[in-house]
Amino acid sequence: MSAAANTDVVQPDSFAFTPENLEKVKKIVAKYPEGRQGSAVMPLLDLAQRQHGWLPRAAMDEIARLLDMAPIRVYEVATFYTMYNLQPVGKYLIQVCRTTPCWLRGSDNLTDYLKQRLGVGMKEVTKDGLFSIMEVECLGACCNAPMVQINDDFYEDLTPETLGKVLDELAAGRKPQTGPQNGRRASMAEGGPTTLKDIPISYDISRDLTGGK
Repeated sequence: MSAAANTDVVQPDSFAFTPENLEKVKKIVAKYPEGRQGSAVMPLLDLAQRQHGWLPRAAMDEIARLLDMAPIRVYEVATFYTMYNLQPVGKYLIQVCRTTPCWLRGSDNLTDYLKQRLGVGMKEVTKDGLFSIMEVECLGACCNAPMVQINDDFYEDLTPETLGKVLDELAAGRKPQTGPQNGRRASMAEGGPTTLKDIPISYDISRDLTGGK
C-alpha cells in the first residue's frame, strides 16, 4: 500500500507500545550491534502493525524515536514493502495472489467472488470490520494455485465455493483448516502419486562394503 493511498486516513495523535511489546522491542534491538539499531526497523514495524492492526504515522514516528532514526527513513521502509498496511484493514486481511500460475487457475474468479460477497473493493473494509481484500504478487505457493493468504495463513487449491466456506468459518469465530482445500496433501499431484509407486528393489549393500565377497 502506497503512501498516496493513505492521504485521507484519520491518523491517531500518538502511539505507544504496550509494556509487553516494549519488552519485545528491547530484545529485538539487542540483536544488533551498537550503532546499527536501525536494522531493527522492519521487525519493529511488524510488531507495531500487529498491535494496532495497521501502521499509523504516529507508530512510525515512535519507532524512529526508539531507533534514533530520521522519521523519513522509517517512512521509506514502510512505504516500500507491501506487507505494511498504511491504512486500516479488516480483522481478516485477504490477500489474493494474482501472479501467472494463480491467474491461470482462476484467481480472477476468487477476486470477483470476494467483491460480490463482501460488498467491498480492493483495500476497502467491510462495514462490520471483519474483512478487507487486496491483490498481491506471488506468495510462493504456485503448485497449489489459486490461493490466498489470510493474515498469516495460506489457503490453497481454492474455488469460490471452498473460499466461501473459509470465510464462513472465520465469520463464525472459528479457525479453518489451512493449506489445500481440495483434499490433497501438501503439493502432492492431484489424483495421487504418479511416480515412484513401485516397491523398492531389495539390495544387499554389504556386498559393496566387502568388495563383493
